Amino acid sequence: MNEFAIIEQYFSNIGQDCGCTVLGIGDDAAVVEVPPGQQLVVALDTLVGGIHFPDNTRPADIAYKALAVNLSDLAAMGATPAWFQMSLTLADVDTHWLSQFANGLKQTADTFRLQLIGGDTCRGALSISIQIAGLVPVGKYVTRGGAAPGDIILVSGELGNAALWLAQLRGEIELPQSLRAKCALALNRPQPRLELASFLREFASAAIDISDGLVGDLKHILDASKSGARIAQIALPVNSWIEQQNAYHYALDAGDDYEICCTVPPAHRGEIETWNREHPESRLAPIGEITESGYHLRVGEQSIDLDGHKGYRHFD
Repeated sequence: MNEFAIIEQYFSNIGQDCGCTVLGIGDDAAVVEVPPGQQLVVALDTLVGGIHFPDNTRPADIAYKALAVNLSDLAAMGATPAWFQMSLTLADVDTHWLSQFANGLKQTADTFRLQLIGGDTCRGALSISIQIAGLVPVGKYVTRGGAAPGDIILVSGELGNAALWLAQLRGEIELPQSLRAKCALALNRPQPRLELASFLREFASAAIDISDGLVGDLKHILDASKSGARIAQIALPVNSWIEQQNAYHYALDAGDDYEICCTVPPAHRGEIETWNREHPESRLAPIGEITESGYHLRVGEQSIDLDGHKGYRHFD
């Protein structure tokens, strides 16, 4: 089976047309229209076998995660998903693997209402690159560069669960049975917080998705905003095992959370409380505040300087 047959059999009908696709799969390039009053938000991520997911990960989970990590980028920008393109590199043509992967991709695209409009396939080590595009009202996109002193720093969901499952798989820890399914789901099927997009557009001064660890990703906001931050370890939203084991490094430095870290001016505390009442699954936990300068973590009575800390980096 050559690459053209693979595309025709497995990827020719993935996802839902948002009404803006002029020409999709089957030509040299896709053609789309951006609706009046909207701007296009574009992101790209690559997942590599053995790096971004264990080699024995189910094909459907790989497909889900490849889309989800890109959707998380759109959510952080306040965008609504519309289209995506995919480049798939395979060592061999395994029809069983392809069928499971394509079914997982289709289910995920249908769930999040976006359409595959093009891409490429080739031979090599397993990797999936997805370029995704979303729409945002003109001028309403959210960046990393708007945080100001006094803004509240918030994170969605729960941190550290994906890293815990990876550590479990590597034999580094032994999680209680009650947490294993939850942590496995966090690693294999992270939940892109697209429901937060409208809140971010309305109230956030800055936002980023947490892919390489909270400490490193929050630092990107601080650098772009030319500001500092003070956060408290006790305020981090984590599971009971992390609390009991004092294993907060999984929430601070590990990657793969794909939650949203955002900053919101204190005048909008009421809107934060309303959001949390109405959306308990994507609750925004206040973990600190933006300051004029410096970057510190409060642990009990101790203040730890975070300026030298970095998140996950591929080439370090």
